[in-house]
Amino acid sequence: MSVEVTIYHNPRCGKSRDTLKLIEDKGITPKVVEYLKEPPSAAELTRILGLLGKRPADILRRKEAAEAGIDPAALDDAALIQAMVATPIVIERPIVVTGTKAALGRPPESVLAIL
Repeated sequence: MSVEVTIYHNPRCGKSRDTLKLIEDKGITPKVVEYLKEPPSAAELTRILGLLGKRPADILRRKEAAEAGIDPAALDDAALIQAMVATPIVIERPIVVTGTKAALGRPPESVLAIL
């Protein structure tokens, strides 16, 4: 039985493209979610964070957050998740999810542990 693999992907990001290629080179055809066009819901982002074992601030792109006026120090986790859903460019990418596991593709090879 195979597990569905989902990649939260930004095609303009080199790490994201490298991670997608790495997955495809393993013979896996992942579900590709261009998260800038289809941001995860707050519930889905919360689930992903749980699978990653991380807090919202751990997957926040600092420069993009500052440019968007998001101050993680001023927000609790729930408010930060809402800000990330509303402004998905601030979410670190790529994130790969397989069933009950997730990994951040930085570096791309880090996703191999969950495939």
